[in-house]
Amino acid sequence: MSQSLEGVKVLELGSLIAGPFAGRLMAEFGADVIKVEPPEKGDPLRDWRHVYEGTSLWWRLQSRNKKSITVNLKSEEGQEIIKSLVKECDVLIENFRPGTLEKWNLGYEELSAINPGLVMVRVSGYGQTGPYRDKPGFGSVGESIGGLRNLTGHPDLPPTRVGVSLGDSLAAMYSVIGAMMALYHRDTKGTGKGQVVDVALYEAVFSLLEGALPEFDKMGAIRERTGSSLPGIAPSNTYQCKDGKYIVIGGNGDAIFKRLAEAIGRPDLGEDERFQSNSGRAAHADYLDEAIESWTKTVDFETALNVLDEAKVPAGPIYSIEDIVRDPHYLSREMIQQFQLNEEESLRIPGIVPKMSETPGETKWLGPELGEHTDEVMKKLLTYDDEEIQNMRDQGII
Repeated sequence: MSQSLEGVKVLELGSLIAGPFAGRLMAEFGADVIKVEPPEKGDPLRDWRHVYEGTSLWWRLQSRNKKSITVNLKSEEGQEIIKSLVKECDVLIENFRPGTLEKWNLGYEELSAINPGLVMVRVSGYGQTGPYRDKPGFGSVGESIGGLRNLTGHPDLPPTRVGVSLGDSLAAMYSVIGAMMALYHRDTKGTGKGQVVDVALYEAVFSLLEGALPEFDKMGAIRERTGSSLPGIAPSNTYQCKDGKYIVIGGNGDAIFKRLAEAIGRPDLGEDERFQSNSGRAAHADYLDEAIESWTKTVDFETALNVLDEAKVPAGPIYSIEDIVRDPHYLSREMIQQFQLNEEESLRIPGIVPKMSETPGETKWLGPELGEHTDEVMKKLLTYDDEEIQNMRDQGII
């Protein structure tokens, strides 16, 4: 099958998470992504978290389907290589601090003069403008200033975090959305003109705060940490079972709540006038949580899940990665895939999201070795010969 982004050429600058994750998403659906890394050590992600045989396993996933070339962006010769590549590319993704590319003579004005159709995706902590633009900003800070950390955890404890780089991942997704809209405008609308997609980590997080701003504006309401419950929506919480395991139950739809009440042996709750709408249930959320947990504590997890599944009440376990790799639904949806790591070993990796019926994504290769594709790109895309390539390598340009 063909892939939806076949023919789209992407130049990925920057390192670590947000920008490269955006490049990964595009590469999974067929875009030709050329990742530019500094010579010698490359992207720091190569050495992050669990390193297996000299390379981070996270890197193998984050850079799947990408081609790695090494270029010294601080050198004039390296900058000329980037400009030559820009002539051939549709999208450039970068996540340096604002002003860095301009310092290297690689800002949008200069690059768009070379390729007016270029879409430049710029990911940073605070965006390309504003009083905070020059501050360094990692995903953790974006999650904090974006309002998410204030809502994460229990009210009597300090704010906590989700154990993944959520802010970076959200920014990456907005980056891809922005790139796709820019390409649609350029190509389908027929303008032929690219543009800048300015993605700030804190704004990507802030965009997920649902009705927090209008609620504060008109009612002075300030959302705070509420632990495992969902404020203003009830019942929706985590409940302990007889065997010590926890079950997540979302019984917050009107009809669903009636089925939940029947399932836990409390049909009276389903008939109670106070609980016929969410506003009434939310006003008595603690009471309903106590009633539900008084039932879950009498049955083991499997029994609770079977009863709620039968009643068509949304419920589920809290999975670790060990649970995930054994789950039959994950397996049937091909979300746990085996890919050859080397001649002797395979590696389990996540499947592709989303599923597309006509142009599905796929893993073609795992994250490459540093500079693995430098010669290929320099020869085939830019027509350098072997002698020129060796000279630049000797000078540390590539």
